[in-house]
Amino acid sequence: MKFVFPFLILLMVLTACQPDKKKNTMNFLDESTPKNMVEGPDFSVPVYDFDEFETLLEQDDEYTYIINFWATWCAPCVTELPFFEKLGAAYPDEKIRVVLVNLDMAKMWDSHLVPFLEKRDLKSYVLVLDDPSQNSWIPKVDKDWSGAIPATLIYNKRQRKFYEKPFSFEELQTELNTFLNHRTHETSDHSTDTRRGTPGFGVQPGTPGNS
Repeated sequence: MKFVFPFLILLMVLTACQPDKKKNTMNFLDESTPKNMVEGPDFSVPVYDFDEFETLLEQDDEYTYIINFWATWCAPCVTELPFFEKLGAAYPDEKIRVVLVNLDMAKMWDSHLVPFLEKRDLKSYVLVLDDPSQNSWIPKVDKDWSGAIPATLIYNKRQRKFYEKPFSFEELQTELNTFLNHRTHETSDHSTDTRRGTPGFGVQPGTPGNS
């Protein structure tokens, strides 16, 4: 028994020193309960109506949010998704959060969205916005948004801008740099020197009990 007690103390100390996993996750919707989950083979994607989703548009923290509205049936959306993925890995020293808001209809989740995500293994955070009252919530995202996609909202504490257009990576990076107050550097061969780093926040892994 004299060896058990010190071991328990050591175990308690090690447990207490474990990092809080929430610090490494996007917890902006912690208080919002998904109305559904889209289940993949090894991941789950939360589904929100606009009332629960809206908190994502009102974050007041140190991060710059890049929120892209897209759908699997939208060819320009699919074309630009890799640029958002690349963006999530290009700024290791900046506090940015890339969020991909899918607008597929419910009947397309299993047949289109799940295979799409499984094939591409997106690293950015993905959620589904499923709310039939488009005429009500579209102006709340931006008063001038016609509802067309792709569309992107970039904002932080200092500024906010909405884009109803597709992006190239260079265009996207240029816009983000205006929020981060820095520029990309040109290398000796005049190519853009983008900064590489850790990936963004991926599709949420499946959790037992969430369905």
